[in-house]
Amino acid sequence: MSHSEQDAPILRTSTRRMGKMLAIIIGIQIVGGLIFFVHYDYWNSYIPIAGKLQEAGEHKPGQQGTGNGKEIPVSLKFVESPDFKNYGFNAPVGQTGANPEIDANVGDKIVFDVTNGGKTFHAFAVTDSESGPGPAIEGTTIGTADNPMKPGAEGKVTFIPAKAGEYYYICAVPGHRELGMEGKILVKEGGGASSEGPSGAAVAPTGNKAEFSLSFVMSADYKDYAFNALTGQPGHNPDLTVKSGDTVTIHIKNDSTSFHAFGVVTDPEDPSSVVWNSAFKSPDNPMKSHTTGDVTFVAGAPGTYHYICTVPGHADLGMNGKFIVQ
Repeated sequence: MSHSEQDAPILRTSTRRMGKMLAIIIGIQIVGGLIFFVHYDYWNSYIPIAGKLQEAGEHKPGQQGTGNGKEIPVSLKFVESPDFKNYGFNAPVGQTGANPEIDANVGDKIVFDVTNGGKTFHAFAVTDSESGPGPAIEGTTIGTADNPMKPGAEGKVTFIPAKAGEYYYICAVPGHRELGMEGKILVKEGGGASSEGPSGAAVAPTGNKAEFSLSFVMSADYKDYAFNALTGQPGHNPDLTVKSGDTVTIHIKNDSTSFHAFGVVTDPEDPSSVVWNSAFKSPDNPMKSHTTGDVTFVAGAPGTYHYICTVPGHADLGMNGKFIVQ
């Protein structure tokens, strides 16, 4: 071969091969997208930390009481020392005013007004666990370790102790309790029934039974939340009437695309005021979309109560019906 001759160029690819490669890549993306959207409920079924701890059986948290005592307002602020070595409520641990101790009786309504006055993220909870980040007692959280309070954020939550003992208000972000964000709540037997509103007192079962079916529903624009039917439609938030001592079973279905939890409460503006162990699931471990469940309890003292979605804000959006005990 002479010096004037040149080797034929070696083509690394071709238009046809490039087209095939692009088609394969686009096909993989389409298939992946279809898998994601077909199983959307699965990907969206994340359980917060409190729920994971409960499922694992590490510690079962206590329950809320019925709110038949006095109201105790408590103001708390997350704070940290300048070197971030000491954390606390109202003052870093070791300083005056840090982590004030709370004395209460069974049935007292402790109202926590909490502010994140620190420079990092925090989450508030009440627990009966002596160590670690919880699990939290149902209805006592403001933020979570996965979705915490930002600096400057505020929140309010209520804790009604159901039995005597020692409880703790803490930062539920792992490690922050150990750095000082822990205060004691000492609860004694005592307290009396309030003359305002239903007492929520338990009664002995009569043997009579009552059954109802309720489903969580939502409008397409997410502005109207309800039970059984949307506002203005037949069957919307039906009144449920029973007699004191009836054993009540409620069949619950989540027909919506969001998460929900159920309970009969004395105060529809306070999702933590659940009575008679009527709660099904909780805001930290709610019902997934298109799932069902049952809750059975004995209706207590006569009065007009409310059945609601106990996920904060959902009752205000319309998931609020009357539960009447005669």
